[in-house]
Amino acid sequence: MELFGLSMEQLYMYTLLFAGALTLLYVFFGDIADAGDGLPFFNPTIILAFITLLAAAGYLLEVTTKLDSFAILGIAAVVALLLDILLYFFILLPLSSAESSIAYTDESLLGQVAKVIIPIPVDGYGEVIIETYGGIISKRATGFDNEAIGQDRQVLIIEVKDGTLYVRDYEPLFSKSK
Repeated sequence: MELFGLSMEQLYMYTLLFAGALTLLYVFFGDIADAGDGLPFFNPTIILAFITLLAAAGYLLEVTTKLDSFAILGIAAVVALLLDILLYFFILLPLSSAESSIAYTDESLLGQVAKVIIPIPVDGYGEVIIETYGGIISKRATGFDNEAIGQDRQVLIIEVKDGTLYVRDYEPLFSKSK
């Protein structure tokens, strides 16, 4: 069978190459075109994977079997759909939740206790470190009431503005040295 003046093998191969190239471009530049969290099956990654898998399965079936081209298209579509569903649920979904679990926002730092590593002068800036599940974060800090805070003191993060933490000296309610 021919379509657009091309044999089905050629059409599947050109589609495979085109979809593979688009997938590669999307991997590198996908963050620019990210539309946010919409319907998961309208995700460009899923659509491009489906087209690539459909073309690959169709090409392999055209070359290795003597089935009718419409039957091959149907089988290839079912195979591509099943592999696409497996890709989504076992690779893309766990990766998306793992990606967000190690990230932090400035708002998530509010109320946490940090340690001063560079003293905070009156009306000036110092540096604090915050230990999180994802590692140690070092941030610029200033006194909430413009007070000086010495090195190795524990501070409570009260506010975050423009990447600067506004902190107060922290005294734990229950001391560990009892």
